[in-house]
Parts: sequence; structure tokens; C-alpha cells
Amino acid sequence: MKIAVMGYSGAGKSTLAKKLGRLYDCPVLYLDRIQFEPGWKERDREEAKRMAEAFLDENQDTGWIIDGNYAKFSQERRLAEADLIVFMDYTRRICLWQAVKRYLEYRDKTRESMAEGCREKIDWDFVKWILRDGRDEAHSHQSIKARYPHKTLVVRNRKQLKDSMTRLILRSRERTL
Repeated sequence: MKIAVMGYSGAGKSTLAKKLGRLYDCPVLYLDRIQFEPGWKERDREEAKRMAEAFLDENQDTGWIIDGNYAKFSQERRLAEADLIVFMDYTRRICLWQAVKRYLEYRDKTRESMAEGCREKIDWDFVKWILRDGRDEAHSHQSIKARYPHKTLVVRNRKQLKDSMTRLILRSRERTL
């Protein structure tokens, strides 16, 4: 199974990607890990793109879960190859709340989905990204859903996510029987 997990910052993409990776026994690529180097330094764009391409190539036959939006890291290929695209379209309030909770949990630590040496932080620029800048047309699910309507799942709250996960688990079990 190949699943692209996309959505707004703070929506829970990394948590979902980790769960899906366990469910399908697939490797997970957290795009934040290739976007950043230690100390929140941005990695060279071409190098990061090569890393994303290598992951896609290495896991072509086994499947993958990819967490993140980053159009510059082979997004068109990811979306075209994905069996399922999950877009987490949570409200600004929920995303901000979850980002604050994440900060409190991981403060001064590096979480699994982040590059080594990138300690959890929350600052005014990130808050603006969650509330405004990260929600412009380019970051919307509308264009993705228009291009891939048959395989795009938009979830707007935890209940929808839970219901969708239940269906995925049941389908996964049916395949193994």
C-alpha cells in the first residue's frame, strides 16, 4: 500500500503516518526529516529531492507511507503513485491546539518525525503558518482532490479519521484472510 498523508501543520499527519506504517508494515518517510538538517537549517533542495526520489525508488514494490506536503519533493510523483491520499483538513483552532500540546510534550526534544538536532519549538512564525500562511490555495486539498478524486480522502475531524481508520483496518484484514 502507498499512502500520502497530507494536511495542515498540527493536524496530526506524523501520528497518522506512524500508525499507517505499523498497520501496513511499510516504511514511513517524514518529509520534515529531509527538509531540515540539525538546528532547523534547511537542506539543499536538490539533495532533499534526491532523498525523496531514492525512498520512492527503494520502496516501489513494497509500499510506503509519506508524511508531508512539500511540493518540491516529488509531490506529483508521490500523488500519482499513491493508492490513497489522506488530507487532514482540521480547523485552525484544532491545529494550533495540537501544535501547542505537541510542543509541551516534546519541548527541548527531537521527535521521531523531525530531523536530528531539530528540537521542538513554537514561535510566532509557526503560529502564523498554522493560522494563516499555511492555508492558502497552494496548500489546499481542493486541487489535489480535483486531480485525484477517486483516491483522495479528506478528513475534517477525529471522528472522521477514526471511522476511516476502522475501514482501512477492516480492508487490511480482509486482504490477509
